Amino acid sequence: MHTKLPLVALTLIFILANSAIAAGGGGVVADPGAMEGKHFDPKGNSPSQFTIELQNGLRKTLPFEDKRDFEEAQRGFIAAPAYKQIMADAGNVAWDMGSYEFLLQGKDFDSINPSLQRQAILNMAYGLYEVVPGEIYQVRGFDLANISFIKTNTGWIVFDPLTSKETARAALELVNEKLGKRPVVAVVYSHSHGDHFGGVRGVVDEADVKSGKVKIIAPAGFMEHAIAENVYAGNAMTRRMYFQYGVLLPRSPFGHVDQSIGKNTAAGNLGLIEPNVYITEPFEKMTVDGVEMEFQNTPGTEAPAEMNTYFPQYKAFWAAENITGTIHNIYTLRGALVRDPLAWSKNINNALYRYGNNAQVMFASHSWPRWGNERIQEVMRTQRDAYAHLNNEVLHLANNGVTINEIQNVYQLPDSLKKQWAAHSYHGSEEHNSRAVINRYLGYWDANPATLIPLSPKDSAPLYVEMMGGSSKILAKGRQLYKQGKYREAMEIVNKLVYAQPDNTAAKDLLADIFEQIGYQKESPSVRNSFLGAAYELRHGMPTGASPKSNGPDMIRAMTTELWLNSLAISMDGKKAAGMNFVINLSTPDNGEKFVVEMSNSALTNIKGQQAANPTLAITINRSDLEQVMGGQTTFDQLLAQGKAQFDGDRKAFDQLKSTLTVFKPDFELMPGTKPKVDVPMKPRDPFEVQNLAVTGGE
Repeated sequence: MHTKLPLVALTLIFILANSAIAAGGGGVVADPGAMEGKHFDPKGNSPSQFTIELQNGLRKTLPFEDKRDFEEAQRGFIAAPAYKQIMADAGNVAWDMGSYEFLLQGKDFDSINPSLQRQAILNMAYGLYEVVPGEIYQVRGFDLANISFIKTNTGWIVFDPLTSKETARAALELVNEKLGKRPVVAVVYSHSHGDHFGGVRGVVDEADVKSGKVKIIAPAGFMEHAIAENVYAGNAMTRRMYFQYGVLLPRSPFGHVDQSIGKNTAAGNLGLIEPNVYITEPFEKMTVDGVEMEFQNTPGTEAPAEMNTYFPQYKAFWAAENITGTIHNIYTLRGALVRDPLAWSKNINNALYRYGNNAQVMFASHSWPRWGNERIQEVMRTQRDAYAHLNNEVLHLANNGVTINEIQNVYQLPDSLKKQWAAHSYHGSEEHNSRAVINRYLGYWDANPATLIPLSPKDSAPLYVEMMGGSSKILAKGRQLYKQGKYREAMEIVNKLVYAQPDNTAAKDLLADIFEQIGYQKESPSVRNSFLGAAYELRHGMPTGASPKSNGPDMIRAMTTELWLNSLAISMDGKKAAGMNFVINLSTPDNGEKFVVEMSNSALTNIKGQQAANPTLAITINRSDLEQVMGGQTTFDQLLAQGKAQFDGDRKAFDQLKSTLTVFKPDFELMPGTKPKVDVPMKPRDPFEVQNLAVTGGE
């Protein structure tokens, strides 16, 4: 590992240690050399002749003559603010649209897939836009998502208030400055991802929501899924996010250029105010301050809880994140449950036949609106068919024997969809989405017993290295393949060498060079970022410093006690629990909850609504005080000393449980040989504190 990191990496580490980083990683790593086309990394390479030839071929074959997206992205523009940066209340830069201005030079960058460069330019829209004259507006380019404003009799309904308080507040200020100040009378959370609710405190006051003065409307299941999706594997998700979202990559033609549905996520203050109105029916009508709306629940599509909205007065259809400027993730690389592309397609179809015949404008929480009924139906059908084709064709191939380890090299969109920009997989990719479909239905196994219980890579790699004649032969062959532009073939063998010899700097540098060229070629920024992020860590090692922390008080309050207890069972080290047997009754009088927590057979289980007759220990604590423990503001022992918690029985059970708990840190290697030789000491944390949540954004 190189002991000296470039300035951009050191800058990012400072950001990680000193700011609240939200959904997609946030953090601003600007590159002063981006405008001049200078590579930010001394070890970085320019695109090879093979990469340039591939990009030139794409420029000749992609439908660049279709410029409707550019016209729609600029339609209705009213004004942009004078600033390009938005500061967080904590003092760091929460948002910096100016860091991407290298994209607006009119250059073709050979280090960016031409299709992705087109999408990245489209996502440079910045400012206030009119969607329906005098009635519906959007602020775009203030965060990963759009924030939308619907004019009511007396105020605004806000749809999806972004990731952070600071960017949402700035958007509302811009709207009120340009259109006249009006109060926010309602907020709609279209779904349960952080970039669609996290900025709510920038547009409304919680007291007004509690009193009923302001409605917050959300789909059924919103609160559960807003937290639950990010708890159980949150630490692993946070670490993997470094690759999918390119957290270490500067904004540069050679680094981070886009996040497909927006530029990036804001690094500000993420909050959550619980909804006071839930949409529970498949289709549900509501009028708020003179604005008629029909909500369409679409669970299990882009999010576990999500809903579209139709405005009959304006013939306007809000597509949430179900229809944007990209085919989405069926499997998100950061990690999440695999989604159902067939259900996604069917929900688009339901919207098409219920609203599509009348709609004159379609807008969404990402990308740009589409106008005119013919155009709207075209995009709806394109995305409906893309998800349906993905599901059906992959299963067709699987039923003919194509496995999860082959499908990414076999599945292709039909030519008719390849010609439609709305069918391109920027947020997803055809490669990883096709594998996800097989995983959803058939699981990870390809039915070859040799792959059912494989050796770990660190154990199998030395065998390959030995059989291939040692490291020098692999490096020579890898360099030969690299010079021939056979990057995936080179990756196959050099990756084995890196796993066998994690300290082999020459091998890691060659693998980084290979990853870099593959990353330049990819259309999906998630895939691009993953290859380029891995290349960065192979060259310079993992980042050090404090990990991103997203457990604000709003997120803790929203986490159920049962979810917290489930997460404790995951953080428990089963080996340390060997031989332990105890039963704990937990009761929280202020909300009337009761649980039995039982340790047996090195497993920690809980059941809600029950109390054991003869527990080893009974713990009584108000849920409001328990939240202080969950949030790291206090400990059980401090509350016991203050008389705010009560232990009845044998305290040994509590101490035994505490002794088994692990505080997770996202400091594990994703690539071999990248972890610093000396661990950076971290601030001690109480093991009963909630582990860092991986707040989902735009995924």
